[in-house]
Amino acid sequence: MADPKIFTANRIFTGEHWLENYAVVTEAGIITDLLPATELPAASPLEDFGNSMLVPAFIDLQIYGAYGKLLAVYPDTDSLSKLSDYCRKGGAAYCLPAVATNTYEVFHQCIEAIRAYWKQGGDCILGLHIEGPWINPVKRGAHIEKLIHSPSLEEAEKLLEFGKGVIKIITLAPEVVSKELILLIQSYGVVVAAGHSNATYAQAKNGFANGIRAVTHLYNAMSPLQHREPGLTGAAMDDEQVMASIIPDGHHVDYAAIRIAKKTMGERLFVITDAVTDTGSGYYRHERNGDKYVANDTLSGSALTMNKAMQNLLQYAGVELGEAIRMCSLYPARVMRMEDRLGKIEKGYSASLLLLDPALNVIKLL
Repeated sequence: MADPKIFTANRIFTGEHWLENYAVVTEAGIITDLLPATELPAASPLEDFGNSMLVPAFIDLQIYGAYGKLLAVYPDTDSLSKLSDYCRKGGAAYCLPAVATNTYEVFHQCIEAIRAYWKQGGDCILGLHIEGPWINPVKRGAHIEKLIHSPSLEEAEKLLEFGKGVIKIITLAPEVVSKELILLIQSYGVVVAAGHSNATYAQAKNGFANGIRAVTHLYNAMSPLQHREPGLTGAAMDDEQVMASIIPDGHHVDYAAIRIAKKTMGERLFVITDAVTDTGSGYYRHERNGDKYVANDTLSGSALTMNKAMQNLLQYAGVELGEAIRMCSLYPARVMRMEDRLGKIEKGYSASLLLLDPALNVIKLL
């Protein structure tokens, strides 16, 4: 049995409440207790972080690469190690690398890279998020039009079989696929998300009824909310079961639009970075432009970390601190059906703790 570790800080956010003068007791990577500091045994191996705060570690469900290595261009374990390091420095203990519309060969290479990374004992990586190519070319954004198509069931099954246990989210346009395809994807335990879609409100709601559980980067690359046709954006806001990711960098979405979505969707809205990196080869030649990226003359990704996203929600979107933390931790865990072990500082949960300084900068992940 591993020796217990005990951590204290001025403030602890459990995912529900703020606590002061409390301690988190962990053993073998699991939280075994949360108790007042005054109740600790005298000889406890305590690590006191003083004027700082402990919060649940963040989870990024859509990030494409880091430090000059886009996963789709460099589908190897080094890319995943760099991506993991970038995420951890930004407060995310877990992430879902993403690959935009591409060839099946590239998807296979990325799947194999993640399997190799896991075999090497790598952590942080939860699996793979495939965004496209089963999307609507009208709302392709920076995606490569010649690769976009509606798949046959046989084609989809081949990809799902190859990626069994690795593919965790597939983003598609509900109006270009059949109900049978959505059900097939779900049968592999994969979360189906709607995105890069020009769906009408009715088409979107029909997709939700068929089991689509999430919407990818709300507002971006989707049919907008209009008074006579609410589109995918309006359907996502109107459906009480569907969650939606959002990119709070001030470029992808105006902060006023985030405030409106937050008031409407509440706990159903969560954060992704959609972060990319400088890339000189492959289909997506991402170039840094200030604090955003462009490819093919189109906004193509952010330069966010999860911690910067959380700070932006506080500073510009008027989101309260505890709720901003949940949008970066507990709510992504819900999308992944991992809310029973991630996203809270609570007995029985993973001891994935993020230490922040009083200015809400990352000190380290524990």
